[in-house]
Parts: sequence; C-alpha cells; structure tokens
Amino acid sequence: MTVSVKPGKLIKGQTGDWEVVIGMEVHAQVTSKSKLFSGASTEFGGEPNSHVSLVDAAMPGMLPVINEECVKQAVRTGLGLNAKINRRSVFDRKNYFYPDSPQGYQISQYKSPIVGEGEIVVELDGGKTATIGIERLHLEQDAGKSLHDQSPTMSYVDLNRSGVALMEIVSRPDIRDAEQAKAYVTKLRSILRYLGTCDGDMEKGSLRADVNVSVRKPGGPLGTRCEIKNMNSINFIGQAIEYEARRQIEIIEDGGTIDQETRLFDPNKGETRSMRSKEEAHDYRYFPDPDLLPLEFTQSYVDELKAKLPELPDQKKARFIESLGLSAYDAGVLVAERESAVFYEAVLDGLADKARDGKLAANWVINELFGRLNKEGHGITASPVSAAQLAAIVGLIGEGTISGKIAKDLFEIVWQEGGDPRELVEARGMKQVTDLGAIEKVVDDIIAANPDKVAQAKAKPQLAGWFVGQVMKQSGGKANPQAVNDLLKTKLGI
Repeated sequence: MTVSVKPGKLIKGQTGDWEVVIGMEVHAQVTSKSKLFSGASTEFGGEPNSHVSLVDAAMPGMLPVINEECVKQAVRTGLGLNAKINRRSVFDRKNYFYPDSPQGYQISQYKSPIVGEGEIVVELDGGKTATIGIERLHLEQDAGKSLHDQSPTMSYVDLNRSGVALMEIVSRPDIRDAEQAKAYVTKLRSILRYLGTCDGDMEKGSLRADVNVSVRKPGGPLGTRCEIKNMNSINFIGQAIEYEARRQIEIIEDGGTIDQETRLFDPNKGETRSMRSKEEAHDYRYFPDPDLLPLEFTQSYVDELKAKLPELPDQKKARFIESLGLSAYDAGVLVAERESAVFYEAVLDGLADKARDGKLAANWVINELFGRLNKEGHGITASPVSAAQLAAIVGLIGEGTISGKIAKDLFEIVWQEGGDPRELVEARGMKQVTDLGAIEKVVDDIIAANPDKVAQAKAKPQLAGWFVGQVMKQSGGKANPQAVNDLLKTKLGI
C-alpha cells in the first residue's frame, strides 16, 4: 500500500532545515471482561493481585486458551482502520525476563499478525489532511506492574494487568511533525472509542504510545531513530517530539552521531533522557507458541463483523455535511468524540424541523454548550442541560417564539435551575414580540429622539444598526430582529 506523506513543519538548524520522521507504536487495551488467554477479570483498580488466574501467574502446567471476544475486537479495529484482515495469524513467544512478566516471555504476534496494512486520514490546521499508513495490528499480552515506592528496600509486583489483551497498532514512518503526531493519536483514539474496542483512557494506561523519532535533511536518507517509551498524554507526545528532534539536530550539527536507544520523557523538565540501548527484534528469540494453534477464521466471519460496525467519525462527518449543510469544521468538532456526536444527534431527534434547525442546533451545541462546559471543566456527559432541553431551546428560536438573545437567557435558566424550556418561556413571559404595532411605537420614539442619528443613517445606511440595538434594548430583547430591521428601513427611507 502506498501512502502519500504530507510534508511537515521543518526545523531550522545552524546548517539549514531539518525534517522529522516519526513512527508510532500505540498499545491499546482491548475492551473485554476477561483477559486474552485466561478468564481473570480485566477490571481496572482492585486490590493488587486480586485479578490473577493460575495462567496469569504462570503456574506449572497451565495452558493459555484464546478469548474470542478479543479476536473479534482486533478484527473490528482492523476494519475500522481500512486495513487488511489476515484470516490466518500466529501467536509467538517473545522472550525476555522482567519481574512483572512471570512467564519469562510475552505471547505476542510477530511475522503473521491478525491485521495487516491500513490507513488513517487525520485533519490538520487550515482544513488540510494527512494520510498515515498503518503497517500492522497484532494481539499480545500486557505485562504486570512493578511498584518501587511501597518499600525502601524492595519492589512489589502487581499482576492484575498481566495477561490483559493489548492491540499493538504500528504506523508507518509517515508522520512529519509533532502536530501530525498529536492528530494521529487523537483520531486513532476516537476510532477505537466509536468501535468500542478500547476506552482510550490514557490516564489509566488503556492507551499508551511508543514514539520513534529521527531527523534528516529534507528528502535525505532516514536517520538513526530513538524510541520514546510509554507516552500516556497527547500533549506530552507533542512536547517529547519537539525536544527529541532538536536534541538530535544539535548532536548531528556538533559533529556527533545518534545512538539508537530507548528514552523516557520527563514532563516536569520537558525533556527526554536515555533509558537503555535499543535491542533489535532478534534479541527476543521469537518462535511460534507451542501451546497455541494458528488462529484461523473464514471470510464470512469477517463479513459478519463488518456488517455490524457502527458509523465511524469520517462517515458521520460526511453525513452531517451532506444532509444538514454543516461546515466541515463544525461537523469535525461534533464527531471528534463519540459522546459529542451522540449528544448532537439526540438534539436533532428532538427537533420538529431538522432541515430548518440542524445548523442552528450545531451552533448551539458547539458554541454555547461546549463553550460553557469547557469553561466549567465538565465533559459532555456531565452537562446540566440535556439534549431534549437544548432541542427545545433551538426549536423555540427556529419557530420565532424567542430571539437569540432571549434564548441565551433561557439557556442560563435551564443550566442553573433546570425545567422545560417551553414552559419557562410561557411562565416568565419570554416570548418574542412580533406585533408590529408594539414594535413600531418603540421605533418611532427612538427616531423622534435622535434626529442627528437619523441623518447619519440616511447618509450611511450601515449605521442603522445603532437603531436596531436601541430597539432591542428597550424591548428587553423581545422584539423580533427581522421585524425591527424591516420597519427601520421603511421609516428611515434606506
């Protein structure tokens, strides 16, 4: 598969411009009630070593049994990434010794992964896009966790996470700057959440990334890469790439060479530091796991999973643009997180006239609701204004019952006190004044009191906006703005 790589932002060095080349290995914890090869719980938290089976603890004679739900989740993810599904894959043993890996090896996939080449299209600033190639997705076991802060003399091991299914999603080195990298992880996480194959919670470690960074002169041969391990924040990924690229450029320009190594990012100092020299794949002595047969399934199995896939972000975005006339930007904001799209569609379901009010609803969800939620530090699931309430507010505007200004006052009441927006409008006398007679008296009074402004407006018709503002102010925002505009044009002769 050929992917056209989008040029990124070049970095200026002492000897000219440099290009960054980035590839990513994202480890996504599979959404499943039990582990990849055992029936132990995958629930986060719990007392240390309380979610551990005899298989996870590598007791003698214990044999792994594949969890079909994890296989389905990997296939569904591959389909969501427009990737090739390999109907035959093999589990291998990746040998290394570490305290939190009691088997002394990890069951993974090497030469024959469950998912092959795919791609993700990411949105960048200015309406631009970049296509990032996916090299493979394979299933593997997660390790346990070593705890070094429980005792001054010993390290403790918690195996609750040991054996939890991971999807390792490996990109091609198609990413060219920190912004593209952040957009890639953001889009990948969004797709996984839409599919329900990973919750994407980076704080809990459900999604972590290893970032491979190298630098070169634009169009030159690939440089030596360094791998930054276990990144669990999209912002930190961006900062780590920026720092690491400049570190490598400075070394090369000073006459040094880059050592291939594994590094860690220190968010407090904003810098990467060396962890260990990088081992090549053959150091792990991969060989097919003798306890597991090759994993094989039919095309009809894949087709059945594909038929049940949900609508993904790009499809939903295209539908919002085509059927509702939303801008690409607004549609992109609404589909970025599955919960936001679900909320917006619930608002649409509450509208009597979707064609008339769909765009207005998008404006209210993005600007008023999201703006207020961001300001107060809430997510969409914690919104005090429900989708049904917001739909009622938008419907009242669309019908001409209330003006945009009154709607903002109504939104504030619903946010603070709750209640049915339509009943609140009736009870509090918030309806828009459409009676031309009542509006005309206000217009006449303002014109009579401001002859100098009348002369200015006749000379410069755009100054009529001042009169509109005055009428709206005197009517408490209840006058119909269109009716006010029409009356003023007639009265002022413009």
